[in-house]
Amino acid sequence: MAVITLPNPAENARGDRSPADGQRWTAEEVIALGLDKDREVIRGELRERGMTMRNRRHSRTSTQAAFVLEAWRSRTHSVGEVLTGDAAFRLKRNPDTAVGVDVAYVDRPVPEDVFMIEGAPTLAVEIKSNSDTQADIHDKIGLYLAAGTKAVWYVEPIRKKVFVYHPDGTDEVLSESDTLTAEPHLPGFSVKVAELFI
Repeated sequence: MAVITLPNPAENARGDRSPADGQRWTAEEVIALGLDKDREVIRGELRERGMTMRNRRHSRTSTQAAFVLEAWRSRTHSVGEVLTGDAAFRLKRNPDTAVGVDVAYVDRPVPEDVFMIEGAPTLAVEIKSNSDTQADIHDKIGLYLAAGTKAVWYVEPIRKKVFVYHPDGTDEVLSESDTLTAEPHLPGFSVKVAELFI
């Protein structure tokens, strides 16, 4: 696992280059722009928007998802980590795809000094935000699965539903009364969907 050192934002690796100039961006170059905006690089293309503030429902759902995953990880003594808060992952290189994940489970040890994790999370959890477009969400889900993520949960707090996507192209829609599992990738994990919306 490679370690990405966070560069000094004042030392922009691209000089005065504009995000719209059509050239491919790397994750390091995007990081060098600073952390003052919500930025991702998708297939070498910089995507940015102003810093987004999450509403209470989004924040609470992220917390609950991380809580139930961490409870499972602790109970089963899994080697990996549960990460939250737009954890940075580089899903692909040349061209780079680097994204922030609302909640992620990684089934391998992550060094303490890592800023951006190389490779896909085992599980990616995305919580619907007001700023999300359907096209962006479907694109991101496809990127996760193509990079090797074993399952993606797309959580809609208002509708209280979880959409589960698998690499084989199958998906399922779960409601509050359903049970969410993640076999075989998170052995023994099981939670009522309603617990994500407490």
